[in-house]
Amino acid sequence: MTETTLNLKLKVWRQKNPEDKGHFETYQAERISTDMSFLEMLDVVNEKLILDGKEPIAFEHDCREGICGSCGAVVNGLAHGPQKGTTLCQLHMRHFKDGQTLVIEPFRAKAFPVLKDLVVDRSALERIIEAGGYISVNTGSAPEANNLPVPPQNSELSMDAAACIGCGACVAACPNASAMLFVGAKISHLVLLPQGKPEAARRALSLLRKMDELGFGNCSNERECEAVCPKEISISNIARFNREFIKASFGSTEE
Repeated sequence: MTETTLNLKLKVWRQKNPEDKGHFETYQAERISTDMSFLEMLDVVNEKLILDGKEPIAFEHDCREGICGSCGAVVNGLAHGPQKGTTLCQLHMRHFKDGQTLVIEPFRAKAFPVLKDLVVDRSALERIIEAGGYISVNTGSAPEANNLPVPPQNSELSMDAAACIGCGACVAACPNASAMLFVGAKISHLVLLPQGKPEAARRALSLLRKMDELGFGNCSNERECEAVCPKEISISNIARFNREFIKASFGSTEE
């Protein structure tokens, strides 16, 4: 069976460091197998750049299985590229056409400063979690599973929200660079379970305050976040977050 290959024109954002202004450079990606992933295609391009004595394109990756949330870039205006429900590392070249031009740039957001080329600093998402995206429990042996019954519907909704891998595509796609889908998912997967209810009010207030502090924008219901999320997290989690925040605000005794 003959292998199908593509020849592509790449316009890639190159930026030496956070202080550099940055610019696009054009490369030719030749004889790219349609069975390759997008990151494997970049590997091939980088191999040629290294052989030519040039600086390879910096991009972030780890598991390359759609689990870790490390990879991410904007391809022709779409975070993670054109394939719905797919991370960049799982995007295959068969979804592109021979001779196509691909514009590849980093996630753009005030809270995600570019470190180099396609690599951005997404540690702001981690700082949101540090502000209260967890539950406080006593250590020790695992509790009896049946001690805390959970309605099946809540269990499913919680698991759906917990599927968020924190890749930041929702922020990159939002015209306001909002992290509401990310935060909504973190709120939902905890508040829907009994273990997450005691700290629900504090969590809702803390996460929203930290999100604002870090420079993320507000949600205006554009739904781009939902459209590009590789785990297809629903914006219903934003609605739940809003409800939790309103309840916490009226019940809060904080200044």
